[in-house]
Amino acid sequence: MNGLTAWRGKRVLITGGLGMIGSTLAHKLVPLGARVTLADARIEPYGANLFNIATIQEQVHLSLTDIRDRESMKWLVRDQDIIFNLAAQVSHNDSIENPLLDAEINYLGHLNVVENLRKYNPTAVVVFSGSRLQFGRIESNPVDESHPLNPRTPYALHKTAAEKMYQFYREMYGIPCVLFRIANPYGPRSQMKHSKYCIINWFLRLAMENQTIKIFGDGEQLRDYIYVDDLADALLLAAITPACHGQIYNVGSGVGTKFREMADAIVSTVGHGKAEYVPWPKDYINVETGDHITNINKLRSVIDWTPRVDLRRGIQQTFAYYQQHRHQYW
Repeated sequence: MNGLTAWRGKRVLITGGLGMIGSTLAHKLVPLGARVTLADARIEPYGANLFNIATIQEQVHLSLTDIRDRESMKWLVRDQDIIFNLAAQVSHNDSIENPLLDAEINYLGHLNVVENLRKYNPTAVVVFSGSRLQFGRIESNPVDESHPLNPRTPYALHKTAAEKMYQFYREMYGIPCVLFRIANPYGPRSQMKHSKYCIINWFLRLAMENQTIKIFGDGEQLRDYIYVDDLADALLLAAITPACHGQIYNVGSGVGTKFREMADAIVSTVGHGKAEYVPWPKDYINVETGDHITNINKLRSVIDWTPRVDLRRGIQQTFAYYQQHRHQYW
């Protein structure tokens, strides 16, 4: 990828660094010569897994730190060139059950990082991982950055509040930030213990165990799934592109796939399992957004990036990874 030579010698902090996206970034940054620090609180039931960095553990620095810890973050953000602030509470349904915890991590934790940047390192670039769920009910597809934001869960609300907070710090204090609203990511190094995050990975586990994949409704709903390596490439390029600083970007594959087609691709790839269609449960009806396809034109207009891994190949590569490393994930 053009431009990635700019990472040599850069000091990079990745919060949530033991999760799927954070560890994928680390695996890309180490060969590029970046000096990588990973911060992760290893809170259950989120995606932190030490195996995710097993092959690079001697080449990164790991700090078992919570982004809500003011004193620790004060020292971690100093002297960093770029910060990928990915730490999060990841379940929209859990945010309904415990909105205060969600606010503590997904808003106040991010505020803690940025306030420490303002005080101690205001020139560092910070990249924020928002969510497509910030849009709420989808009014038109493909969804571009101008689509109204109507969060329907505390998770989506706090992601939106954090995005606004980053914009405030950009406008008031000049802190460089790049703000992403991410579609449905999937791929190697994701947690595989529950269905609260990374639905493709969860369906893969069910198929690998020859279980039934339960699909809510008729399976005709469209979703945009982005392979984690494609997502990481977009984050890396945007972070080192000055024209991206201060901007909001939707990021996904740009392709809509029916839920039933995604499940069928998993079953045919794995060779086990089956799909069953069931009514929507009550706790999902309130967060169902309708069809979602991401318009990625704004991002592609400023960086030399396009998603390279289509859904079927991504599922095949993810399946191959868990065939080899299954015992590390469940």
